[in-house]
Amino acid sequence: MTDAAVIVATLEVVAERRGDPGPDIYVRLFAAHPAFERLFVMDSNGDVRASMVQQGFEVILDYVGERLVAPQIISAERQRHDGYGVPEDLFDAFFVAMRDAFRDILGADWSPAMEREWAGLLAAFAAIR
Repeated sequence: MTDAAVIVATLEVVAERRGDPGPDIYVRLFAAHPAFERLFVMDSNGDVRASMVQQGFEVILDYVGERLVAPQIISAERQRHDGYGVPEDLFDAFFVAMRDAFRDILGADWSPAMEREWAGLLAAFAAIR
């Protein structure tokens, strides 16, 4: 089980330090998966990217909270993104990029507890089909 307090604290500190971490997340995502960048060619004003980041936050908070919809959203989005050319096994790359961007933003303040809890959260998300 993921320690919700650690995940929420990570998000809070990232928000305090960076405000919008979206650009950091996409730098990480596109560095790891350059082919993904072309999927956003029509997103000239960044609204799609911003929406994805917002939904990512909502899914994370729901999953570590009441878990009312997060598994269903992850499952549905995994299937929907396959239609965009994102293979099912690469869908989780977005959440990995989030974690990695957060680790970069927090630097020396990234703790072993954060590493452990984010690894657990990512593993739980990857198991959702």
